[in-house]
Amino acid sequence: MTWRQALLLSCFSAVMLLSMLREGTGASVGTTQAVEEEASEDAKQKIFMQESDASNFLKRRSKRSPKPRDEVNAENRQKLRADELRREYYEEQRNEFENFVEEQNDEQEERSREAVEQWRQWHYDGLHPSYLYSRHHI
Repeated sequence: MTWRQALLLSCFSAVMLLSMLREGTGASVGTTQAVEEEASEDAKQKIFMQESDASNFLKRRSKRSPKPRDEVNAENRQKLRADELRREYYEEQRNEFENFVEEQNDEQEERSREAVEQWRQWHYDGLHPSYLYSRHHI
């Protein structure tokens, strides 16, 4: 009878512990959500400007007026950076492809050389010197 009571008591304590843990995680999620909302509000304030500032920014320059020199320089810097990144990317791709082709050619050359060497060994009759030593040098 005592082992049944011990088993029942341990099961009951496990259920209580799990229910307490579930409530604890729910409470902790609520606090982290509040912190995340505050962080997102701060981020929005950093990214977006006030309505009055935005309207002043748009009123400052009409469609036909020339862009300020700083704005032109900033756009040019962005374009140059994009071009540089694009150039680096394509250069890297080209280098990788060249290395791949070089490896393929080296492997093919090695296979061809081995096949020729095997053919020479098979057809060598022992009477004449091997092909490499019988070449005529001018």
